[in-house]
Amino acid sequence: MNYPYMPKSTALWLVENTSLSFEQIADFCGLHELEVKSIADAETHKVQGLDPVLSGQIARDDIKRCESDPTARLVLLESIVMAQKSQNKKGVGYTPMLHRQNRLGGILWIVKNYPELTDGQVARLMRSTNPTVASVRNKTHKNYSNIHIQSPIVLGLVSESALHEAVAKARKNS
Repeated sequence: MNYPYMPKSTALWLVENTSLSFEQIADFCGLHELEVKSIADAETHKVQGLDPVLSGQIARDDIKRCESDPTARLVLLESIVMAQKSQNKKGVGYTPMLHRQNRLGGILWIVKNYPELTDGQVARLMRSTNPTVASVRNKTHKNYSNIHIQSPIVLGLVSESALHEAVAKARKNS
């Protein structure tokens, strides 16, 4: 799933300037619905709203369509999706709050399926630290018993091409 740049700023703007539901905004921005509700309820904001129409991320017609149909979902413009894909050659740059708790499960999945990867390579792929990866690999992480193993590719935490490149590099160096 592709999310807009600066999702909280975009969510703030959508809350203040449209009649979209919290669920629609949360789905578009990659936030939890309660995060969007807290953005709407806040009296002062730490971020400034970002107009996704002016920044070229969505079309105004798409907003109007979703305002009239509560089941419709906003979609990023194809040019933004392609730009994000070209930027994400090394992996996903921003991990939405929704998926951050899944990072440990992704690390565990990589460690189990690709043991030839070093801790540093896994840490770089998953945007984590070497000690975290080492503790997951050694089963000494404080939350190890609560980790749900999941593919980081499916979760959108790392791109498939970046993972394959790292594995090929590790196998070449072995």
